[in-house]
Amino acid sequence: MRRMGLPLDHASDEALLSGLATGDPEIAVAFVRRFQRTVFGVAIVVVGDLQLAEDIAQQTFERAWRHAQIYDSRRGSVKTWLTTIAHNLAIDTVRARRASPVAPEDLDALVDIVTDTPEQRALADETSARLRTAVAALPRDQARALVMAGIYGMTGQQIAEFERIPLGTAKTRIRTAMGKLRVTLEAEGSRS
Repeated sequence: MRRMGLPLDHASDEALLSGLATGDPEIAVAFVRRFQRTVFGVAIVVVGDLQLAEDIAQQTFERAWRHAQIYDSRRGSVKTWLTTIAHNLAIDTVRARRASPVAPEDLDALVDIVTDTPEQRALADETSARLRTAVAALPRDQARALVMAGIYGMTGQQIAEFERIPLGTAKTRIRTAMGKLRVTLEAEGSRS
């Protein structure tokens, strides 16, 4: 575009997108600069986390670069296309990070299932059986925190809110349970 005498700042959105597909670094920088605030703004509104929003913005521009050739101006502007990509990526990220709520009475049953049942022992290999036994030996509050973090992917904050305990207590339960598991499994491994 600059080669044709047209400064990149004055190029149309469509021209920049077409140039993006060529892999020209100057055009890529101009494209990102033009839309970075908009794309980041969409991401931050959906996810509410600066680092995560930055990652989503980067993924948005990567996807735009990979799919620039399929952009169809009849379906909307470049800005609309980019914000749709950013919005969809942000929604997917939120969905992937959301933990499924479990009733406390169901969680106790899940800890029992994970720890020690004849059906599980019959199907699992030796390592899984040792792990279940080690989890069953943990104090109940530590086992619950470990299962919530390890199986459900809950953060310390989510566990604290769910269990109605301070954040530090939730983190301590997880850390202590992990330490006890490590010691137990290493001791059993050295005996084998």
